Amino acid sequence: MALVPGCLALLPEYASLDDPVEELRSACLAAVAWLNEDVRVVAGAQGARVASALLAEVGAAPTSSAEAAYLIVGNGSARRSEKAPGHLDPRAAGFDELLARSLAKPDADALGALDRGLAAELWADVDPIVESADLLRGVDTVAIDYDADPYGVRYWVARWAQRA
Repeated sequence: MALVPGCLALLPEYASLDDPVEELRSACLAAVAWLNEDVRVVAGAQGARVASALLAEVGAAPTSSAEAAYLIVGNGSARRSEKAPGHLDPRAAGFDELLARSLAKPDADALGALDRGLAAELWADVDPIVESADLLRGVDTVAIDYDADPYGVRYWVARWAQRA
């Protein structure tokens, strides 16, 4: 199971000679490739577009099979700085830190209980994360491959595997 952000800059139509999210793109592609070939996507509309592009780039395909690996597409707040898409909201840092701890642990109860109203106010795309929280029961974090807030939006790339 893996988490990537629904960052539109990851889409091929936004590619340019100078990749503004090169480190993020590299982490996302590595995480998606790590999942294998059949992947079940949990995402909103924007996230589904990003997932589809990332899957195509690594030669994987979305499926509805229950045995498939899961790719969750979501991100933290988009209000972490004055230049962020949603401008600065002082609540963003605390919200994102709770989310970061819950993803790293992983803490399915905390993720399932995230305040969706506050998330919407902070422009955080957490619905796929909340909806997938129960999938994180019985898993260990393999790696948090990316944890940063370029352009004032908090992104993570994470990988989880079933406990041995």
